[in-house]
Amino acid sequence: MSDLRVIDTHTHFYDPKRPQGIPWPNKNDEFLYRTVLPDEYKAVTKPLGVHGTIVVEASKRFEDNLWVLELAKTEPFIVGFVGNLQLNSDDFDVHLDKLRVDPLFRGIRLGGIITKQLTKLEQARLEHLAYYDLALDILGGAEVLSSVAEIAENIPNLRIIIDHLGAPSINGQAPDRIWTEAMQLLAQQANIYCKVSGLVESVADKTQPIPHEVEFYKPVLNLLWNEFGQDRLIYGSNWPVSARFAKYATIQKLVLDYFEPKGKDATDKVFRQNSKVAYKWIDRVK
Repeated sequence: MSDLRVIDTHTHFYDPKRPQGIPWPNKNDEFLYRTVLPDEYKAVTKPLGVHGTIVVEASKRFEDNLWVLELAKTEPFIVGFVGNLQLNSDDFDVHLDKLRVDPLFRGIRLGGIITKQLTKLEQARLEHLAYYDLALDILGGAEVLSSVAEIAENIPNLRIIIDHLGAPSINGQAPDRIWTEAMQLLAQQANIYCKVSGLVESVADKTQPIPHEVEFYKPVLNLLWNEFGQDRLIYGSNWPVSARFAKYATIQKLVLDYFEPKGKDATDKVFRQNSKVAYKWIDRVK
């Protein structure tokens, strides 16, 4: 653990005090609706071996992408940024051209739009993403994932990362058949990775204390390990969202408790090396 150099591939930073405010989190969310910036995150994570993070933008406003990149200029702990651009927007190409010139911009995240058949224009835009050597994060469960394998097959040079385990419902038992089959299908495509994030958030029964023992999560993690192996699983915390349910140290320990018995090579890959392959993030922290 002491020599582990972690890259956390899923965090969110935002500031509701900005003049234009923020669309996410909702101001009614008493836990998340506050200023969340890198100094707080570093204080929590640097003692745990975290050496950098990739920020994922939750807001659909283009200017919020620019805000993160501006924040990153003076914050070398941010080694990459996954933007939020709407694939069917009239401004997509213009906005992508503005963002891609920044080496910290490593791709975009999509959700519900891929539940339907992509238009030729949307397909072309994903091909442009691959052409510029950028990645695609996917947010959603089985209803979204069923379309992703086809995208991966049609654009084999597009690196695709499934966020938050593909949104399973974790209850300590064998995972749902529909989710299982979707993840097995995705794993057949060599350009698809799975992010080991959203672990505690995926617990089905949140009326009870969130389990802190890795055994509870093993049925889901075992399936992902068997399907994706040590080369296509990537660690992410989903902080500060995850902090609603467990401390950062608890979340990291759950993932470590699962992968450390797999060996140092597997642990290093999940916590750092695989994310370098998937995102091609920038080395900024020595």
